[in-house]
Amino acid sequence: MTIRVAICDDEPNIRSLLASLVRRQDETCEITEYGDSQTYLSDRQAHDLLFLDIELGGGTAQDSGSGGETGSGAGAGSMNGMELARRLRQMPLSSQPLIIFVTGYDSYVYQAFDVEAFQYLVKPVNQARFAETFRRAAERIAAAEKQRRSTLVIQTGSTSRTVPLQDIYYVESQGHKLLLHLKEGNLEYYGKISQLEQELQGQFSRIHKGYLVNLSYVEEYSRNQAALANGEKLIVSKRKYDDFVKTHLRFLQSQTALASKSLPVGDSESA
Repeated sequence: MTIRVAICDDEPNIRSLLASLVRRQDETCEITEYGDSQTYLSDRQAHDLLFLDIELGGGTAQDSGSGGETGSGAGAGSMNGMELARRLRQMPLSSQPLIIFVTGYDSYVYQAFDVEAFQYLVKPVNQARFAETFRRAAERIAAAEKQRRSTLVIQTGSTSRTVPLQDIYYVESQGHKLLLHLKEGNLEYYGKISQLEQELQGQFSRIHKGYLVNLSYVEEYSRNQAALANGEKLIVSKRKYDDFVKTHLRFLQSQTALASKSLPVGDSESA
């Protein structure tokens, strides 16, 4: 996977140094640099990892107080790093990057914990400590991505719920709502099946304008019907059939490849 890295520091030489250190790591990264908090917020890009200067814009963490707001007349451009971090922590969890503070003082460590920073680096940045911190951050990001790919996070009212994809037989569109047909009961929430189709592509396939099926549970199919492991039979539309067959074949091939990789060496010759 490609790690989307943001570097937010008002000193160009520090941004250049951090970008150089990132490129030396054994990960594929996409790096974006920002000189102030306003530019970062207005860009609206999603990032996995943010290297953030606490003293951004000349401010200090103490200047921000406990409420996370700038002083009278101050705009987002004058936010220091701690204030920007607090703003980011108000966003949906899926939009929040892992934060590594970069600071000239180690006295900010406790405030860094307040905004759930992953780690902090003290200037001048030690290359060995940077490499170790980056490695652990990359592992955390990879684990989160694996978790995201194996679950579906849905919003029901004011609460979020995580549903393992393996628990979903299929999704049914009912007007402005989606109905998840689960191993144990059903779950309804507001959403669009077209958006979910994009999110779950590879493991789920759209067989009808109203159905999105989990390919793991397709036992057999014909040109107009798919039989699932739970005993249900769903309509396959004429327009969706060809794409469904191709997607199902690719899915089976990927599962076969994964199974062969998991075999101990020599098993394939022991028949």
